[in-house]
Amino acid sequence: MATVVGLVGSYGGLNAGDEAILTVAIAQLRKAVAGVEIVVFSRDCDHTERHHDVDRVLAAREAVREDLDGEIRRMDLMLLGGGGILYDHEVESYLRLVRFAQDAGVATATYAVGAGPLERPADRESVAAVLNEMQLVTVREKAAKRLLEESGVKRDIWVTADPALLLEPEPFTRRMLEHEALSAGERLIGMSVREPGSAMSELQAGEYHALLANAADFMADRFDAQVVFVPLEHKDIRESHRVIGRMALPERAWVLRRSYGPRELRGLMEHLDMAVGMRLHFLLFAVSAGTPVAALPYATKVRDFLDSLDVHSPDPQRTGHAGALLSHIDRLWDRRDEQIEHVRERLPSLQDAARENVRLIVDLLDRHAPAAAS
Repeated sequence: MATVVGLVGSYGGLNAGDEAILTVAIAQLRKAVAGVEIVVFSRDCDHTERHHDVDRVLAAREAVREDLDGEIRRMDLMLLGGGGILYDHEVESYLRLVRFAQDAGVATATYAVGAGPLERPADRESVAAVLNEMQLVTVREKAAKRLLEESGVKRDIWVTADPALLLEPEPFTRRMLEHEALSAGERLIGMSVREPGSAMSELQAGEYHALLANAADFMADRFDAQVVFVPLEHKDIRESHRVIGRMALPERAWVLRRSYGPRELRGLMEHLDMAVGMRLHFLLFAVSAGTPVAALPYATKVRDFLDSLDVHSPDPQRTGHAGALLSHIDRLWDRRDEQIEHVRERLPSLQDAARENVRLIVDLLDRHAPAAAS
């Protein structure tokens, strides 16, 4: 009888980072669990069916308990995550499905989740109540473990790493570059921007876009490069164009025109001379490809990821000023070979930690096999 595993997360094509996590989760589970049956709860069932090797896809938000009860009772395990899904105002939409599984006596676990911001007392209490009933809790960074402990999670919490570190790239071919009006022979610097986060909350929207435009102009001029804006979410396209609209050298900047999957975006990173950005998985893809990275201030999860590689991350309070930000980028360009070598030495241990996610899941399934069989 097949082992049935359900996956609950921010899946459905909204964010390339989340799609990367799902891609890796499916591949790792199929490799480690013979004949596994994978069911994904998605926000866009059609997208998930088209892009992922899954057995069934269920509507994550529209369905009510009666619609899902039969499917959930068939499961041997429901996994919550991965990615940063435990945060204020949204967490209930994910915990709801886990509660259904727990009520049905199905084993539950987190899968390398991130956490925060998690400041609302009601959300903290909900997270603690659900996670304390789980058989396994894994998080992708120490900061998430600390926050969950502060929120009242009493059970053991394993710190692993982001599963997307194991994503296998798909070649971003010369023809694909040409379709984007890019040339493999020119210097290419990738840039990832999004709406301002808490790290830049003190800046007005105009100041924020002007600061990023200043950085893009500096890189285009100083390094004689084409700046390629890489959206990981649809709304990143709008923010990218707003930045380009503030540039003095807009002809040296380009927003990817086509929509690409996470494996293609990971392949694109191998063509970049440097990556400067906000989105966590943009930086993670670049690091995995051996491309030097500079983080733009956005969220603690970005800083936590770079800290795990012992890569310097600029102080958000300083990089809100153009001079400090440009100085950081300039130093990275001069020392990019040093960073590449530094990351090459440290990345394998982080990837091993990412593999630990599925090893722990297999151990959990083995422990619960007799109960599942009965």
